[in-house]
Amino acid sequence: MRPISFAVKSFEMTIDRFIAMSTPLRTFQVDALHVEVYRQETDLVDSLVPQTQSYLNAVIDRQGAAAAILASGASQIKLLKDLTTFGEIDWGRITLFHLDEYLGIGGTHPASFQLFMRELVEQKVTLRKFNYLAGDTLEPMAECDRYHGLLSAQSIDLCFLGIGETGHIAFNDPEVADFNDRYPVKLVKLADKSRQQQVNTGFFDRIEAVPQYALTLTLPTICRARKICCLAMGARKAGIIKTLLTGEISPTCPASILRKYPTATLYLDEAAASMLE
Repeated sequence: MRPISFAVKSFEMTIDRFIAMSTPLRTFQVDALHVEVYRQETDLVDSLVPQTQSYLNAVIDRQGAAAAILASGASQIKLLKDLTTFGEIDWGRITLFHLDEYLGIGGTHPASFQLFMRELVEQKVTLRKFNYLAGDTLEPMAECDRYHGLLSAQSIDLCFLGIGETGHIAFNDPEVADFNDRYPVKLVKLADKSRQQQVNTGFFDRIEAVPQYALTLTLPTICRARKICCLAMGARKAGIIKTLLTGEISPTCPASILRKYPTATLYLDEAAASMLE
């Protein structure tokens, strides 16, 4: 149980942010998936941050600790900055994981997801533990087994996701996505479209510089989280969001699996939702 003074301060700051936070322009349901649409990214994050703080603190109060999986990428930057800046979360009781990592680059490489997490999260707050995928491993299959062992040692209370332009979540591209994957963590070859997206978002200057392989949590592992928050912003995502919500639930759009889970919420800005009727 956290000290009373901490709880009171956390409650007051959460209430202050709740009063100012934005409400969605509209909400609706697609199969089991809840969808919220906001005017812009700022409104979306202003709503999601206090919800996340309240949820994690409630989990910690109930069970003494919490575990969460974080996503890398442009859609997560403001969210992670605000989570580690505003309000109070008892980070010392939280264990973190991340979704994926390029094979063949170390944690100091400018494009590594490990560095992304260190700079945006680990250097900002005092965590119980951040368990990283080792992209520079010489034994990728053994690394998959090691990370699976860490994940399976506890329940995952929260998972943040982004959606790629091909509908991939983590590095589960349509070519390798499996709704019934028997591997919790696996090594995959990246599709050219997925590699090009890394160039488009500025993480690499040319496609030849993007690693061809990556380590990724698989779809069943991701979907076992007790709460899933998936963010998509910008007009570039409008087409795949329409496919996700109006097409078939199929590995050809890996993120469509979220429509099977009432534990998942899809957060969109108006641009990402612009092709929806």
